[in-house]
Amino acid sequence: MAKCDICGKGAHFGNNVSHSHRRSNRIWNSNVQSVSVKVDGGKRKMHVCTSCLRSGKVERA
Repeated sequence: MAKCDICGKGAHFGNNVSHSHRRSNRIWNSNVQSVSVKVDGGKRKMHVCTSCLRSGKVERA
């Protein structure tokens, strides 16, 4: 899974816990998109999470 190039957000790990309290591994993936971003007057493809896109930390190219 990709990490956000802006804030570093990535996958989180934990456990599924059944009704009988048996545990198995699971993963929560962050919503990371591959987008074209304006960087230094040009455009570049980056992995950016949707919270960084919505907050305006990056500008789409």
